[in-house]
Amino acid sequence: MTQQKHPGGSNPEQAYVTVHIYDQTYHLSGGGSGAATDPQREHVQRLAARVDARMRAVAAVGRTADSLRVAVLAALNLADELARAEERLKALEGTLDATESASLHARAANLTYLLDSVLEEDSSTGTLGS
Repeated sequence: MTQQKHPGGSNPEQAYVTVHIYDQTYHLSGGGSGAATDPQREHVQRLAARVDARMRAVAAVGRTADSLRVAVLAALNLADELARAEERLKALEGTLDATESASLHARAANLTYLLDSVLEEDSSTGTLGS
């Protein structure tokens, strides 16, 4: 996977990343700043490596050599993984909300108790409103 300037494109300064997925080469635009350690470039490379690995895993257990079918099955597999991760995230967000809510209720109850104690003490000593 390499990064180069766009060959003969409309914007010669636009960086692109060359990646290899399932024995095919792809030149993807938007590869970042062009620096060798650019985070966007590295992210694209990690994504391409993940797609390549998933396609190879699907092909290894599947009954088809057709790369389009392998790509579709890999895409479905990745989409399922994404959907499950989104469900877990929503469940965690709900848990955090419930935890935060319980914490706030406990604090409110504690403050109410302290306020009631102070008011009760003030009313028994007659210092309320002094």
